[in-house]
Amino acid sequence: MRHYENLVIVKPAMTAEEIQAVIKNVEETITSNGGEIAATDAMGMRKLAYPIEKNERGYYHVIYYSVAPAAIAEIERRFRINEDLLRFVTIKYDTNREVAAWKNLVEKAKKAAVAPAKEETPAKEETPAEEAPKAQETTEAAAE
Repeated sequence: MRHYENLVIVKPAMTAEEIQAVIKNVEETITSNGGEIAATDAMGMRKLAYPIEKNERGYYHVIYYSVAPAAIAEIERRFRINEDLLRFVTIKYDTNREVAAWKNLVEKAKKAAVAPAKEETPAKEETPAEEAPKAQETTEAAAE
């Protein structure tokens, strides 16, 4: 099992639910070919460097996974068939140094996935309200 990273760019003319369905289909393609997904990173809607099929924007999604090298050909074939993908790129991490970098990227992606979940809790929403009076006090003290 080797370590790989796939960046896929999904067409922007879809609803959020349709985009998530396409991403789920991409992940199922990887797992159905014996891959084990370590982490994913939804980068969101971004402007493309140049128009692709008359699209100025695209939804970026990165998937980190391990799979047998023989399965990559089938995974990429299915990506080429998928009309909802504008582009994809597969990166292989081969040497010990690259594998260490892959593990570091996986950890960052996992932390990034946990961070939005923490922001949704009510405790985080109360924190900015508490900080606002402190900032005002500091301003008043500086004015005196």
